[in-house]
Amino acid sequence: MKHLIAPSILSADFANLQRDIEMINNSQADWFHIDVMDGVFVPNISFGFPVLKSIKQYANKPLDVHLMIVNPEKYIQEFADGGADIITVHFEACTHLHRVVQMIKNAGCKASVALNPHTPVCLLKDILVDLDMVLIMSVNPGFGGQKFIPQSLNKIIELKKMALQVNPDLIIEVDGGVGISNIGSMIKAGADVFVAGNAIFAAQSPNDMISSLKNIDVTTTQI
Repeated sequence: MKHLIAPSILSADFANLQRDIEMINNSQADWFHIDVMDGVFVPNISFGFPVLKSIKQYANKPLDVHLMIVNPEKYIQEFADGGADIITVHFEACTHLHRVVQMIKNAGCKASVALNPHTPVCLLKDILVDLDMVLIMSVNPGFGGQKFIPQSLNKIIELKKMALQVNPDLIIEVDGGVGISNIGSMIKAGADVFVAGNAIFAAQSPNDMISSLKNIDVTTTQI
């Protein structure tokens, strides 16, 4: 699959949210990435169901909802009802991960699991076959604008090898520090979807930046 771009709404202008949603609708972006933070699992609070439903009202592309919260199983159905197409929960937040993955699928959404930078991908060995997507956090979750953690490249490579053995259709998403300078190496490593917040919304032309990320030439890129 050609790589996908998922602008992070967390970096949008909330005083002009509908404008930024329309910009994404009219751009080459593929998904909306929506970070839900509870101030417990991560040291930040973002937004919840009312904002999700408002985004759904105007968005014409899939909503990729990333739950950085404790006890995500309590809210799966409500996020699905609010418009989520993909729901990502954190490995570190789920005691009964297989159960939560099944809840996501039963709610009619694609099921994804995120790994924090310190969590090895080998821990997903027994659940990988049940997943639609894995999200590699390439920064510590909670805040935008952080620098990409280089070790994340090795995690992408390792995860791709694991997926080819048991789930070749697995989508690999990367979130954190994604930009023009490093997206090519991540594509070469095996990543499919790229969450970009600050790189897009801090650019002089967010629409042009999305186009540049989407059409990056990786033919000469080295991992």
